[in-house]
Amino acid sequence: MAGGRVRFRVSRERAFDYLVDPRNRAEWQSSLRRVSGVEGEPRVGQSWVDETKPGVHAHMRTTELVRPTRWSESGTWRFVRADLTLQFFDAPDGQCDVDYSFRIHALGPVGTVASWLSRPAVGADLRRAAQVLARLTG
Repeated sequence: MAGGRVRFRVSRERAFDYLVDPRNRAEWQSSLRRVSGVEGEPRVGQSWVDETKPGVHAHMRTTELVRPTRWSESGTWRFVRADLTLQFFDAPDGQCDVDYSFRIHALGPVGTVASWLSRPAVGADLRRAAQVLARLTG
């Protein structure tokens, strides 16, 4: 799995609540046009559709939610599945670190290559989320 770490200038509870709610994703995920079909509040089994700018409609589902420490999702479209896990850690001065791991599962070696190539984009999106959340929090 490809991954990394991003510092958020808010508590891990605040970062967790913001990142796991799919209604917030279009504010910080660069590939999204919008999120539709959000089913209920964040919980294991919650589902929604990520509608991307290239036109892919990924069917998403929360697969793990342990507030405020760990959250995972899985998204599928055509013959591809992508899994993302976020882990939240306290950091100095009321901040938090978010570790992420991301993997694309596809036929053949395509999934491994795509996972590594996607790592910078996932990190950039989470850094954007940290900036948005810092502005919203003041």
